[in-house]
Amino acid sequence: MEDDKSKPAAPAAPQLQIQLDDDVAQGVYSNLVMINHNQNEFTIDFIYVQPQQPKAKVRSRIIATPRHTKRILAALTENLKKYEAKYGEIDLSNSSGDPILH
Repeated sequence: MEDDKSKPAAPAAPQLQIQLDDDVAQGVYSNLVMINHNQNEFTIDFIYVQPQQPKAKVRSRIIATPRHTKRILAALTENLKKYEAKYGEIDLSNSSGDPILH
C-alpha cells in the first residue's frame, strides 16, 4: 500500500482576475429577453421596450455555448432560491398585463 504523503500535491489553479470597465459597471436596464439557439450556441438578447413605442432596442447580447448556458441557468436558479428565502417568493401572476413570452 502506497503512502498518500508521498504523492506530489496538485498545483494550485491560478486566481482569476476580473476586470470591470466603468461603462460596463454602469449596467443596462432590460425588461425583455429573447433567447435563440442553434446546435453550437445560445444567443441571449437583453432588450428595453419603452411604453407606447413600436420599436425596442437590444441593449446587450450574450453568446454562449450550450454547456455554459446550462451553468448560467443553474447559477440563476440557485441565486433565485437564495433571494426568495431572504425576501419572499417572486410573484409571476402577471398583474401588469404584460405578456409572458417563451
